[in-house]
Amino acid sequence: MTTNLLNFDLPQLTAHFEEMGEKAFRAKQVMRWMHQGGASSFDEMTDLAKSLRAKLNDQAQLVVPDLMTSQQSKDGTRKWLLDVGTGNGVETVFIPEAERGTLCISSQVGCALECTFCSTGRQGFNRNLSAAEIIGQLWWANKAMGVTPKNERVISNVVMMGMGEPLANFDNVVTALNIMLDDHGYGLSRRRVTVSTSGMVPQMDRLKEVAPVALAVSLHASNDRIRDEIVPLNKKYPLKELMAACERYLVKAPRDFVTFEYVMLDGVNDHPQHARELVELVKHVPCKFNLIPFNPFPNSGYERSSNARINVFKEILMEAGLIVTVRKTRGDDIDAACGQLAGQVKDKTKRQAKWEQIYLDKGQS
Repeated sequence: MTTNLLNFDLPQLTAHFEEMGEKAFRAKQVMRWMHQGGASSFDEMTDLAKSLRAKLNDQAQLVVPDLMTSQQSKDGTRKWLLDVGTGNGVETVFIPEAERGTLCISSQVGCALECTFCSTGRQGFNRNLSAAEIIGQLWWANKAMGVTPKNERVISNVVMMGMGEPLANFDNVVTALNIMLDDHGYGLSRRRVTVSTSGMVPQMDRLKEVAPVALAVSLHASNDRIRDEIVPLNKKYPLKELMAACERYLVKAPRDFVTFEYVMLDGVNDHPQHARELVELVKHVPCKFNLIPFNPFPNSGYERSSNARINVFKEILMEAGLIVTVRKTRGDDIDAACGQLAGQVKDKTKRQAKWEQIYLDKGQS
């Protein structure tokens, strides 16, 4: 069985080349061809000796997920569905903005967590993505987006906020992060790469030691009672433990704050009292808040908070000295907005069937 070299970061690729009897600098050449040159075959790597290309063709391969569909929103957002085999597909979203181009990358086929307001979570879970399948999303998007008139890459920022919980696929995600950050890979700044987590505390501590990039935490509640209900992981790592982990992470983080993501659910977590609880909760954690108007999906059971309620919530946080933004909904006409990514998941958890039965029962009651 040949080895997919896209699964390797530079140290791993160097070790692999040494096992093949090749010099270490060859690994850097191949790394640049794969990620900077977008090569899809070894024969494209023209500064390699023909004998080495022949050896690589015999012993290795370059395999990225196949493109299934491509969609473009009226606001310029683009979404790609990529085939990761056995009937599964993952979604990747590009969000253009005036000063940057952000790619939202998936880390799992579905999600093993069951946040109740998230379409991906409702899809259930199949498996973790390999490092090649994670970095392959950036590879595809770079091919599609090209460069600016100044010959700079259109994609300047990456957020691990697509399908799945990144820290539940820790090793493969870290390998992909290393490729993104490596000067022989994509050369992105640690400040421009963000990992989002629902609060896997032990893995947050590991990440700060091996690949400290910017951190976003899917908070979504101001107290344990609500968070236990809508983010079940909270029962394992409650808010006190999560806040302490955020403080520890900032010791080595490239940014001096944590971004707290907070989806606004009408009548659930959007009362003024919840805002006041948040102020108390984060008083020892340098942070900014990103309030996210809920993006509906079929049978979600939730409604989006009104703009008036969101503004009141925002003002309470800002009066306490917190930095707050309200995320502009992008790509909702192609189901590319936050919480809407669903892809194609051959669910091993039977969660899809469970939710279908819940709404069937509700309809009959």
